This record gives sequence, C-alpha cells and structure tokens, in this order.
Amino acid sequence: MSSFPPPEILLFDWDDTLADNWGAVTEALNAALAAFGLPLWDVSQTRASARHSLRESFPAYFGADWERARDIFYQTLERIHLETVKPKPGARALLEASRHLPRGVVSNKQGDLLRREVAHLGWAGHFGAVVGAQDAPRDKPDPAPFALALERLGARGIDPARVWYVGDTALDMEAARRAGFRAVLLGDAAHDGGIARAAPDLVFADGYALAAYLNSPP
Repeated sequence: MSSFPPPEILLFDWDDTLADNWGAVTEALNAALAAFGLPLWDVSQTRASARHSLRESFPAYFGADWERARDIFYQTLERIHLETVKPKPGARALLEASRHLPRGVVSNKQGDLLRREVAHLGWAGHFGAVVGAQDAPRDKPDPAPFALALERLGARGIDPARVWYVGDTALDMEAARRAGFRAVLLGDAAHDGGIARAAPDLVFADGYALAAYLNSPP
C-alpha cells in the first residue's frame, strides 16, 4: 500500500482521530455563544470549524470579549467532558497494533483537559507524551508542540520522515508536513473538504485499517 518505510514513532491527533467528544465541545461552545447573543452551532458545524486552538480561534469569534467567552467555554467543558468522551471506532485496535512503538498525542485541545480525557479512557499508559494547546509556545499547526512531544519521548534526534502523524483534518496534514513528518489521514475528511484538500501521504479508512497495516506491513 505504501512506498514509505514503517514508522518508528506514531503521533496522534485526539478528537475525531482516537476519541469523540464533539457533543461536549459543542455544548461548551454554545454556552459561550449564548452569553453574547450569537447563533448557536450544531455538532456538524463544530466538527467542520473547530480546527485551531482556542487562543487562536476565539479572538476571531468573540473579538475583545474572547477571554470572557474562553472562561465560559472552559467552565462548561470542565463540568461535562468526561461524561461524554468515548473511543472512536477502531481506536482500541490501533493502540493494540502500535504497542511496540513510542507514541504520543498532539492536539489543539487544552492540555489539562486532554490529559484528563486520556486518563479517563484508561489510555495514559499508551503514550509517552500528551501535548495539548498552550503546552508549547505555539499550537498546532506550528511545529512547536511536535518538538515538545519528541523531546518528551526522548526522540529529538530522530529522522522526522520516520515519524507518522495521524489525524483527520487538512490542518493535521499541514501540521505533519510543517514538522517534516509523514501525514497520515484517518477517514475521508468529508467534514473538512475531503481527501484532496487534506493532501495526505497516506490514507486509511479508519483505525481498524491502520491497525491492520501495522500488524502486517508490506
């Protein structure tokens, strides 16, 4: 399937890659929007629009009031997010198939919330690095959080071409390319303009497909 050598390190996006918690994110976002009399979003709009970290996106949504909106968002999300987070189909199979590799998560979800969700699913032992928004000086798609993840994995000198970053959006693929990694798409990115827009190096239909590849590489 691939002319690329197998990965030596796997890094994953979180939401819509390994986990699904868009219901909680949408509810928290709507609490902030409602506080300012703005139109509410449904889950599909959140999935299609929530790409960048909050510190990058909220000033555009809320202008000078973005910090107040941020506080409302986080107050709501912290209350509900562990009640709704669940694994994506194939995520457990993918984690099992990649157990021989150093692995990490790099997400634009706020770092403390991200680590709580990883722990809540019982997955903390799978990852040597879990890096979220505001953990590094800049957020994804900047390379800074990826450099931090590799440092925490003890792999700063690795050939970046042997690192695969697995995500579900065009932003994830851009981030992988900017870091020099292989850009690996899970799914068809239909919520983000499709595969052509994402322009990945490799595409797998879901976690099961990537798990099968890792279990029997060409």
